[in-house]
Amino acid sequence: MEGSLAEASAQLVVKRGPIRAAGGLITRSAPHGGSEVLVVHRPRYDDWSFPKGKLDPGETDESAALREVEEETGCRCRLLREIGARHYEDRHGRAKEVRYWLMEIIDEPPFVPNDEVDALRWIPVDEAATLLSYDGDRRLLDALGAPR
Repeated sequence: MEGSLAEASAQLVVKRGPIRAAGGLITRSAPHGGSEVLVVHRPRYDDWSFPKGKLDPGETDESAALREVEEETGCRCRLLREIGARHYEDRHGRAKEVRYWLMEIIDEPPFVPNDEVDALRWIPVDEAATLLSYDGDRRLLDALGAPR
């Protein structure tokens, strides 16, 4: 009997949903016309991406998107509309889903580098694809009408 219980326990696989995260594409009017989008550099991965992060327990996707943007950039924003989601495997092979919102800045204090983000850059929307590190992020630019 003990052997069959051990075998059953060994075969038990806990199925979990994807890791959930949320973030934002923050835009503003460029000084010389057109629009700019905010991108961040993450030193841990040495990549350029949009600000995003994992949901805290009990947190809504919308609240997480606003919190993560503020934590990573210092910018307080408001949600305008959801623009899409990315689904991929993280570097540990776990499924991850990141929902993104178009955001408008309410307050933009001076940027202070932190452990997660050491630089940010406002870049014209039509040039952002050249700086972004991931195709999935480049596809999100389609919601802004950016050429690729």
